[in-house]
Amino acid sequence: MTNHILEVDSVQKQFNQKVVLSDVYLKCITGEIIGLLGRNGSGKSTLLKIIFGIVSADNKFVRIDGKVKFKTSDLLNEISYLPQEDFIPNSFSVKKAIQLAIEKQKIDFFEKDEMILSLLDKKINQLSGGELRYLEIKLILANSSKFVLLDEPYNGLSPIMIDKINLLIIDNSSEKGIIITDHNYENVIKVSTKLILMKDAKAYHLKDKKELIEKGYLIEGMI
Repeated sequence: MTNHILEVDSVQKQFNQKVVLSDVYLKCITGEIIGLLGRNGSGKSTLLKIIFGIVSADNKFVRIDGKVKFKTSDLLNEISYLPQEDFIPNSFSVKKAIQLAIEKQKIDFFEKDEMILSLLDKKINQLSGGELRYLEIKLILANSSKFVLLDEPYNGLSPIMIDKINLLIIDNSSEKGIIITDHNYENVIKVSTKLILMKDAKAYHLKDKKELIEKGYLIEGMI
């Protein structure tokens, strides 16, 4: 299988004259899970939104397989994005959400998932927070994009649901490049093949998770 490469380079962003991102570089190859860590306000979610194109940057270059992508529309088939907020309308049935998001020939396979099978006769507004998040993440991972950005996928979930979502992420990483950020740093570390720490508007590419302690993000005993 051919590896695809996403590079985000020279990203700069200010909000109200405060520098949020300063010359940030990030590289993700299909097969990798990049864990993006940092304290509140360190620019993690902003970076994902800039990569996807829903937040403007003061400067940025996005390259996929060496080709610069100038327009957000150029990225729609290349990158998928899971926002922090639920995105499927409450009025939809689960079946309708699947039919609209999944290619017809892939629906049967998608619905064989034991968890999805248990939801098929429900409406979106009948799902628990964990069930809805699982469905949303599975829909995002099932499309044809090469790269997936996951913003707070574990938000409000039970440990059992987190384990199910971790398996989903890992299973899909063989074909996609995945960038994940979440306050639940333990699970981000657990699923990630590489870690980046956002601090002081910079992106620090870590060689070892122990650097999270050295750089003051965690304290001894937290990993």
